[in-house]
Amino acid sequence: MRLLLAEDESQLAQTLAKGLREHAYAVDVVADGVAALYQAAVNEYDAIILDVMMPRKDGLITCSELRARGIQTPVLMLTARDAVADKIAGLDAGGDDYLAKPFSFDELLARLRALLRRGHDFLPSAIHVHDLEVDTAAQSANRNGRTLSLTAKEYCLLEYLARNAGRVVDRQAICAHVWDDNHDPASNAIEVYINRLRRKLDKAGEEPLIHTRRGSGYMLGLVTA
Repeated sequence: MRLLLAEDESQLAQTLAKGLREHAYAVDVVADGVAALYQAAVNEYDAIILDVMMPRKDGLITCSELRARGIQTPVLMLTARDAVADKIAGLDAGGDDYLAKPFSFDELLARLRALLRRGHDFLPSAIHVHDLEVDTAAQSANRNGRTLSLTAKEYCLLEYLARNAGRVVDRQAICAHVWDDNHDPASNAIEVYINRLRRKLDKAGEEPLIHTRRGSGYMLGLVTA
């Protein structure tokens, strides 16, 4: 899942981005509302973390402008203000949830998971594809009772494929949701990670679950004759 983090406190932004990446999220970081609006216009995000007190455009104005532009990406507002009136202002601006500083990183993760479930047609925390189970809360996967040992990026790719099980997803969509702005779309990283997942998913006697559609992309699921 790909996130936009708009936070002007440099140290906090770096800490949050590092922690989120360790939990299999692709993260783009900006320091003000103008940059956040630009990034949200040119990229497709699964969720946006938006600090209220930012330069150039604050989080409330930024969120309002996102909604005015028709961008319905779930937004989690961050602020040092925890008064009820401030929370109401954040929600009225179009925010979906509100987290006051200082906060627990585990709570941030839990709120993000809840927003992402709502943003993907209320998907359950456990996604089942044939004998594969992807647990989005624990960020783990097992097939036929066998726990898969996955890196953060491998898990992120598998979860995205699982959320779109039965549908072909192209390279552009995978880049948009699994990698951040530092990814070179001309590289073979997607093919490398697809092959790694295949080796971990498919053991002797098991049906292949990841299928290549030449010129189209990849699909997770069973292929029937």
